[in-house]
Amino acid sequence: MNYETVFLEFLHFTFDLLSKCGLISQEYPAEPQIVQLLCFLMFLVGALVFFILLFIPAVYGRYTGPKSWFGFGVDAKIAWFLQESPSFLVPLTVYLLEYRRGKEIIPNQMILAGLFVLHYWQRTFIYSFMIRGGKPTPVGICGLAFIFCSVNGYIQVRSIQLKHFDDAWLSNPIVILGITLYFIGLAINIHSDHILRSLRKPGEAGYKIPKGGLYNYVTAANYFGEALEWFGFLLAVQTLASAAFSFFTLANLLPRAIAHHRWYKAKFDDYPKDRKIFFPFLF
Repeated sequence: MNYETVFLEFLHFTFDLLSKCGLISQEYPAEPQIVQLLCFLMFLVGALVFFILLFIPAVYGRYTGPKSWFGFGVDAKIAWFLQESPSFLVPLTVYLLEYRRGKEIIPNQMILAGLFVLHYWQRTFIYSFMIRGGKPTPVGICGLAFIFCSVNGYIQVRSIQLKHFDDAWLSNPIVILGITLYFIGLAINIHSDHILRSLRKPGEAGYKIPKGGLYNYVTAANYFGEALEWFGFLLAVQTLASAAFSFFTLANLLPRAIAHHRWYKAKFDDYPKDRKIFFPFLF
């Protein structure tokens, strides 16, 4: 069986279906159609993930049991490095290929794509190796995350490259707000991860109540920071891909934050009763 032919036929069928529904224009060249299709799929998968995770927490971290349907466990540091790296490497590869083909490298595009790459550079080469006492990640979960990060890295950078950003783009107040929120979210995410790591001494396992920073207000400060970060990214680049990723991030992290909140309240009798779940002072 020629799997490439089957895959292309599936894409053509899907394109025809979406074009008849008015979601994709037949006038678009092939690659923008593929990017659009993947964005719509990300919205769909995000919605499914949200409803599933409301009832069944993703089986990694504290929710990993002695046996998992997703296979054997991979060391947490190795798993995070492997699964996050495509979102760093794929955009760089795309830009390298564009450069070798003689395509013009537009500064505004590079700056906006750099926001995406910066996050995953930190997650791949810093966060991964600073994990303390993390439980092994099931290989299936690691594999799914690897696939997602590969696809997401591609659609984010190509969406930016396929969109026109004029010279005044970075001076737009909405774009400035988005970049500001991106860096605030990035700082909250990094600082919150630091607080979590500091709860464990080297070689120590187990869980404690996090305190300090935004953890004084919400259970999932690190998740809130990441969601804010990608919402800011959406405001900055204003592409369908960034909207799909911001939606998927919230759909993935909000149910996990709810599960964490319930878990902490069940495990610790002295867990702060006024601490919200995800949004400071609201929820």
